[in-house]
Amino acid sequence: MSAPAIPMRRLAPLLGFLSMFGAFSIDTIFPAFPQIGDQFGAGTLAMQQTISAYLFAYAAMSLWHGALSDVFGRRRVILVGIALFILASIGCAMSTSLPMLVGFRVLQGLSAGVGLIVGRAVIRDVLDGADAQRLMSQVSMIFGIAPAVAPIIGGWLLGWHRWPAIFWFLALFGLLLWISVMLWLPETHPRERWRSIKPRNLWRSYIAIIGNAQFRRLSISSAFNFGALFLMISSAPALVLEHFQLGPQQFGWFFIPMIAGMMSGAFLSGRLAGRMAGRRQVDIGFALNILGAALLLGYALWASPLRIPQGMMPVMLMAFGIALVMPIITLMCLDLFPEQRGAASSVQAFVGLLMNAIIAGVISPALSGKDHLLAAGALVMAVLGWLVWWLAIRKNTAVPTPPEHPENYEPLGEL
Repeated sequence: MSAPAIPMRRLAPLLGFLSMFGAFSIDTIFPAFPQIGDQFGAGTLAMQQTISAYLFAYAAMSLWHGALSDVFGRRRVILVGIALFILASIGCAMSTSLPMLVGFRVLQGLSAGVGLIVGRAVIRDVLDGADAQRLMSQVSMIFGIAPAVAPIIGGWLLGWHRWPAIFWFLALFGLLLWISVMLWLPETHPRERWRSIKPRNLWRSYIAIIGNAQFRRLSISSAFNFGALFLMISSAPALVLEHFQLGPQQFGWFFIPMIAGMMSGAFLSGRLAGRMAGRRQVDIGFALNILGAALLLGYALWASPLRIPQGMMPVMLMAFGIALVMPIITLMCLDLFPEQRGAASSVQAFVGLLMNAIIAGVISPALSGKDHLLAAGALVMAVLGWLVWWLAIRKNTAVPTPPEHPENYEPLGEL
């Protein structure tokens, strides 16, 4: 490949941390919800909109991050996106009203996805086949730390200072990432492969990608798969503070088991690369996700209030299964369009983020009052994800088999 050689021990953590700052922007502020609400006179539903506004902006801009990186190069787009994120975080820290905070949260959302989305394209620029799956799994393991660590950091910062300290921390984190990219990430998308900036060409690319039935099925399946877990994540303030009856500094008890499951699944996915058929791995992942959601529903109907750790064991199983599914389906989506991986990554991310925004803004507020309703919602999403996956493999059974040897990898037919 024409992309430069990059040491994997450097690339994996760099891409992992780049993917983290989007999740950090969501999860660090969960412990601060009561404090921000008290200062601005906002209720729980109004505070939930600081998440949904962020996610809608994140979803809208996700259509552009990858495509712009196809035009201007991966490195340049990442650097500009991080710079905007730093400015938005400073604006959030200095906000004096809820509308002002929501406005800067929108700006955060417009920039926060650049690391995750463009990072996926970087992986496929430099690696193929089982090697790409291994690196994607390593990045997923690092990314998986964010939802566990972020609320702990947020709670610790609240114990030391008021809620603006959380956004100053995000600005500092963004600055460190910007410096790291400047020092250690070369351009992986050669200039001779840069595409035209004409909007007409861009929309044609999107239409071609969205018009691919297999891409739609895979993207929707992936969105439902993670949506089952994201319903738990977006409902964390209600689950932790009301249903589990914990305090703002105890969010780690909720997130750590979840992330342990996700990291374990991502690690196993990397070990299975080239050893197990992708279709079988995804089937197992969906089965575990559905089983975990069903166990959670049964426990919620049997025991009230929920308790730690019993209430989190099914969620841990869900996260484990989800992590087995995500790397395979993501690479399958990208390999349907080998010359437009940035745009394909953007469209896939848009589908998932739009789902997450709907979950955070509509489904979570409607269900979070009852723990058994949240569990039932997660079960429905997991089952829908599997059904769409079944339609995808029924229409094209040759796709989901990762190669045993990367040198024999064929982008459109193997993974």
